[in-house]
Amino acid sequence: MFDSRHIKTFHAVVSAGTYSGAASALGYTQPAVTQQMKALERAVGSPLFVRTGRRMRLTEAGETLARHAEAILDSLSAAEEQVTAITRLRAGRVRVCGFPSANATLLPEALAQLAADHPGIRVSLLDDEPPDSLRRLARGECDITLAFTYPGRPEKLPADVVEIPLLEDQLTVLMPVGHPQARRRAVRLADFTGERWIAGCTRCRTHFLHECAELGFAPDIVFSTDDGLVMQSLVAEGLGVAMVPGLVLSFLRLDRVAGRALQPAARRRVSAYVLREHLRVPATALVVDTIKAAAERRVGC
Repeated sequence: MFDSRHIKTFHAVVSAGTYSGAASALGYTQPAVTQQMKALERAVGSPLFVRTGRRMRLTEAGETLARHAEAILDSLSAAEEQVTAITRLRAGRVRVCGFPSANATLLPEALAQLAADHPGIRVSLLDDEPPDSLRRLARGECDITLAFTYPGRPEKLPADVVEIPLLEDQLTVLMPVGHPQARRRAVRLADFTGERWIAGCTRCRTHFLHECAELGFAPDIVFSTDDGLVMQSLVAEGLGVAMVPGLVLSFLRLDRVAGRALQPAARRRVSAYVLREHLRVPATALVVDTIKAAAERRVGC
């Protein structure tokens, strides 16, 4: 294995033609150059120079190394420049996997701020619901996952995964604007026992069914969809009501639907998840902090 410092000194000797000339160009002492060249020759296993009068002539091994030395140094310089750009947040790539309503609300605001402050950081977005999104994190398919949990059902995380809580998302009932319950500011789930329901993703549907069972009724679920736009459109057509998180209402506004908060208040927790070691990567840590700041602004609204 060659030492990059020795390659740099070797290149200077080749360019100057003498050890003293290389020492002057590099700001080294001549004995320091001599010692480095001896060390490089030991690593090569062959002399690199022979003396011809006062100048140095390359051996066959020296000529071979000289043909590669400049490319090696250029490659090292490019690598150093790119790594420096990443560590100083002038460049970097981060993969974020979020559930649809977070990707439509939290992330655009966070990414707009990131683009303004750090235009060299590039973020790619994936769309998936938990727990599948968390499995993608464990498989290395993303660097950050946004996911949610419901009360009484904490996420079972591997030891190397860190949870960063972002916000508590208020649950609401979505209904047509002409629905009798739409006249109220808050509603109870028990007031909708005879309704037809539109259910969401697997995790949301599981929580919904549990809450209904606690109240002693089994909801009549006529449609299931992970798409918030489809859900609201179905509600708008009078095909059913739906229990949805507040994030869904914040990015889809239909004049024909109304959202009313559940009473007593019910919420789901939205968090960012990242591998502990990835928090040491500057770009990843920056994106996490930017998403967290966007969530804090949303809570403060």
